[in-house]
Amino acid sequence: MSKTVKLRKGLDIKLVGEAEKVMESLPMPSEVALKPADFHGMVPKMVLKEGEKVKAGEVVFHDKYNESIKYVSPVSGTIKSIVRGEKRRILSVVITADSEIQYASSSSVNVNDLNGEQVKEKMLAAGLWPFVKQRPIDVVANPNVAPKAIFISGFDSSPLAPDYNFLLEGKEADFQTGIDALAKLTSGSVHLGLNGQTMSAPALLNAKGVQMNRFYGKHPIGNVGTQIHHIDPINKGEMVWTINALDVAMIGKYFNTGKFDATRTIALCGSEVSAPKYFTTVLGAQLTGLLDGKIKDGNVRYISGNVLTGDKVEKDGYLGAYHHQVTVIPEGNEYKFFLSTGWLGHGFDKFSNSRLFPTWLLNAVAPNKKYRLDTNTNGEERAFVVTGELDRVFPFDIMPMQLVKAAITKDIDGMENLGIYEVAPEDFALCEYVCTTKINIQDEVRNGLDLINEECM
Repeated sequence: MSKTVKLRKGLDIKLVGEAEKVMESLPMPSEVALKPADFHGMVPKMVLKEGEKVKAGEVVFHDKYNESIKYVSPVSGTIKSIVRGEKRRILSVVITADSEIQYASSSSVNVNDLNGEQVKEKMLAAGLWPFVKQRPIDVVANPNVAPKAIFISGFDSSPLAPDYNFLLEGKEADFQTGIDALAKLTSGSVHLGLNGQTMSAPALLNAKGVQMNRFYGKHPIGNVGTQIHHIDPINKGEMVWTINALDVAMIGKYFNTGKFDATRTIALCGSEVSAPKYFTTVLGAQLTGLLDGKIKDGNVRYISGNVLTGDKVEKDGYLGAYHHQVTVIPEGNEYKFFLSTGWLGHGFDKFSNSRLFPTWLLNAVAPNKKYRLDTNTNGEERAFVVTGELDRVFPFDIMPMQLVKAAITKDIDGMENLGIYEVAPEDFALCEYVCTTKINIQDEVRNGLDLINEECM
């Protein structure tokens, strides 16, 4: 039975630079990269060596501790380099891409003719499994543990997020096939979260074999963690799988065509982009070809992902495995004159969730006003004191301040009692934004989850 959830807590950060719904295809990038760090907790074991040829869909490395989980090349080409860091840890595998993609040989298959184990084997062999994540811990799903349910969020509510309705146009058949495949992996329900405040794309509205749940409110209503918490919360010992709606269509396309098609349409957005719009490239693409000639002059930060949870990258960096947008905003490392734009300034150009700046008054008369914000944290890290600011943007029946304190102090019993099994770092992104302590809350939650994984799972 479908449910409707209306949330009062949350915060929409309206930024300048939303991508116009215009799509442009980019030439094949000269390089792509697979970054093991995108798949938290995974230790890669190389299958190919530098200089070897590879086709799109062929295995590059697999998980050292679970060899059935394979990571494949998104393009055909040559392994250019295996970049290593301290203790020879693999940071990235860079592939020089061919001008035209050659795919590993495979054939289409009717999902309805397969059982759950066969679907799982196909996805593992094709390198599609890393797109399925699990809660608790928020890592690539363990294929040996059956989930009680699978959750798909059909929209993204983060700042300048890509419009899934636009990106799913023409992918109705692939999306339905992806749903049919996922439904065979659980004895429970497949939940599809829809934005109740806008009309959803036909691919979402017409999906069969799912429980549709509609959500109303502010960010983070698009986060799958928020949807899980209000539809079917996770208890200790339970497992839930999650997957991005766009990756569902990619899975479906594999079953329909037999090809691992890593084509990815991303939103290039942010106040420092001269003409924000959508571009078609491939997973892991080098960003140089995307960014050249499209960024305004100035000191800027490039972010693979959104401004709350994305990764800082260089201009010649690579698109993250789970990212569907690249955001460019002003860098905040320049000094500001304290009487004009600094801490004694009027603050009419600043966004505030509290009453620190007068712009909070404008929210009533101009709720759609957009801001050009930089990366400056406006202060250094300070004592972590109990306030109510985190509760106002955290739409869980969990005490965020106390849970974060338990994570910081490595209090395992406290974390378990306060709901660590339900959350992921992205659920605390808004808490990190509004918190006056300037502590990297997402990192602390990630460390807490890693400790729970090591000691309790």
